[in-house]
Amino acid sequence: MPRAMSERRTSLIGALLVAIGPISMALYTPAMPTLVHVFETDESLVKLTLSLYFAGFAVTQLLCGPLSDGFGRRRITIIFLILYLVGSVMAIMAPSIEWLLVARLVQGAGASVGIATSRAIVRDQYSGETSARIMNAIGIMLAIGPAFAPFIGGFTLALAGWHASFVVMLFFGLAVIGVVFGAMRETTVADPELVRPRQLMRSYRRLFSSRQFLTTVITVAGSVGAIYTLATVLPFVLIDGAGLTPTQYGIGMLAQSGLFFLGSLVMRGLMRRYTAYGLVPLGLFCVGLGGAMLLLSIWLLPVSYLSIMVPIGVYAFGVAFVMPAMTTASLAPFPGIAGAAAAAMGFVQMGAGLVGGLICAAIGEPVLATQIVIPAMAAMAIAAYLVYRADERSLPPAQATGE
Repeated sequence: MPRAMSERRTSLIGALLVAIGPISMALYTPAMPTLVHVFETDESLVKLTLSLYFAGFAVTQLLCGPLSDGFGRRRITIIFLILYLVGSVMAIMAPSIEWLLVARLVQGAGASVGIATSRAIVRDQYSGETSARIMNAIGIMLAIGPAFAPFIGGFTLALAGWHASFVVMLFFGLAVIGVVFGAMRETTVADPELVRPRQLMRSYRRLFSSRQFLTTVITVAGSVGAIYTLATVLPFVLIDGAGLTPTQYGIGMLAQSGLFFLGSLVMRGLMRRYTAYGLVPLGLFCVGLGGAMLLLSIWLLPVSYLSIMVPIGVYAFGVAFVMPAMTTASLAPFPGIAGAAAAAMGFVQMGAGLVGGLICAAIGEPVLATQIVIPAMAAMAIAAYLVYRADERSLPPAQATGE
């Protein structure tokens, strides 16, 4: 079908949709240590609220992606965003940690539509370097929201209590629904046959039997999944370990998103001379360097804001170079099931963050967990990319480049 939206409109709508998940996570993290005392519970249950958010986010993508193939991107996006609003209201009114656990699960399920839809609407209309350029633009705008979300979360916590963070999420969700209603156009021809169980299983079997899909997705998952994993442990590392207040933590997290933002801007400038695919090794070098620096700094230096956040900033800078090309390469061979492909990619990406967070929780000591898990995820991303490059010569050019 003809392109339903311009490159600029696709980038803006895609950025809003993909941002709702990370913003809902980052707004909440400064309040996590406070909730331990508010609900008179322990850290493990408070961390579980984030893990359940991840679980709802990751697993539900496997449903909402194919549903958008079968019934249309716009309709399914609106339905799941309404579910996100329901979870936000539940969280605001939560009288106990158990209710908050349920609310975060519902929120995550609703927010999951953002990643699947945002990537699918790009694949529906664009490919190759144009797709990578849009993914880079989405990354630039995506960095702005999560960059300020911890600061807003810390400020609202200090000003109005932990409920205020969820009020902000509620209004952000309403704003996104308004944009979808007013500006988003349908980008695919709906095919209800794609939602039938047999066809759905066939689609996922096709995806997960593709070496190109698996290697590119794991490259992204190891890179981005580490950022999601850090969301579960950094509040305890920096607030309890380094002595920051929640407000200081929120301001301090600007470094992570700020360097991702800087990396996205630098990449956009370099794409005038180099392809997005040619810049991936530079990004993975920074990811590996950040992981190694984190391992060594925790081993050799006292825990402080700089000893933790300088390596993480290097890591985040590198992630910005990895995402656009590897996302495009993951979706390139699957134009007919772009929703399912984007959903499967998001599932693995968020699943990596969930597993990383669970491993950190199992280790128990946040600083030690950070030292072990984040470098391991960097190594996973690099290894997957090396396999992808080894296979790339045998792939048809259209599959290798996404043209």
